[in-house]
Amino acid sequence: MSLLFTPLTLRSVTLPNRIAVSPMCQYTAGEDGVPTNWHLVHLGSRAVGGAGLVIAEATAVEPRGRISPNDVGIWNDTQVEAWRPITKFIKDNGAVPGIQLAHAGRKAYGDWTPVAPTAEPFPGMHTPSKLDAAGIDEITSFFVSAARRAVEAGFEVVEVHAAHGYLLHEFYSPLTNEGTLEERIAVPVAVTAAVREAVDVPVFVRISGTDWTDDGWTAEDSVVLAQRLAEAGADLVDVSSGGNSADAKIPVGPGYQVPLAETVRRKADVPTGAVGLITDARQAEQVLVDGSADLVLLGRELLRHPYWPLHAAQELGVEIKAPRQYARAF
Repeated sequence: MSLLFTPLTLRSVTLPNRIAVSPMCQYTAGEDGVPTNWHLVHLGSRAVGGAGLVIAEATAVEPRGRISPNDVGIWNDTQVEAWRPITKFIKDNGAVPGIQLAHAGRKAYGDWTPVAPTAEPFPGMHTPSKLDAAGIDEITSFFVSAARRAVEAGFEVVEVHAAHGYLLHEFYSPLTNEGTLEERIAVPVAVTAAVREAVDVPVFVRISGTDWTDDGWTAEDSVVLAQRLAEAGADLVDVSSGGNSADAKIPVGPGYQVPLAETVRRKADVPTGAVGLITDARQAEQVLVDGSADLVLLGRELLRHPYWPLHAAQELGVEIKAPRQYARAF
């Protein structure tokens, strides 16, 4: 029995396999952050291709939270209505629809003033406005409203984006915030707890397992954060890395972030997702066999090969049903 094709149950949701589409920005939103037919085809084809979980790209919880003016959002009812046919198509084709709720913080780039824990800009970006206590409370309320709208739109998993140098990562990293570890992680933990209270679906949190700098966030820090996130109600910690320093030296290579997921899983005793240049079926299977993660997320490989899961099943000797329209090819 292949672990990659073993179902995974989180709360009341069961993923048919352990393959997830990692959230990947498409920069193809319509006016005012509305998803388009591109998103229907892009996300829908990965469901047709056999992924168990299809996570929509970083989706802004408010207009200032977009990475660019071309990002999708879920801060109003028009966006909810546009997401509904997309989530329905994903479900109709056997996958679970998920969404990543995001706020770009100081890495937002548009005709608005970004916000951040401090007024220090990311290199080459606009100078942000420093959030006060009231501003932090407002941001938390945006995540809560977005989570509720996501469920209304048909999403069955919500992921809080706290990685890649965006707002919630900016709060916990010593590169972009001051205070003790417990003080710096307070905001992402509080946002996670508020989202957990607002919805009944599984809640993931994507973190950067390290900043890849000598004076930045570390894997051991991530263990503490993951423990607090689990206490706040997170069902799975999705471990990525980097994004908060323009000078980071990242040792990119096959599966280069998997050890971070393994460290968090073993030391924090929480379910994790592994991501980062996972491209081969046996490589993905081994991540699970080794106990490094509970879920494998693929990004660019699924851009290149939307039907990767169907081919992976064949390679691992697993019988999996292709869509009836494509059955003759499998």
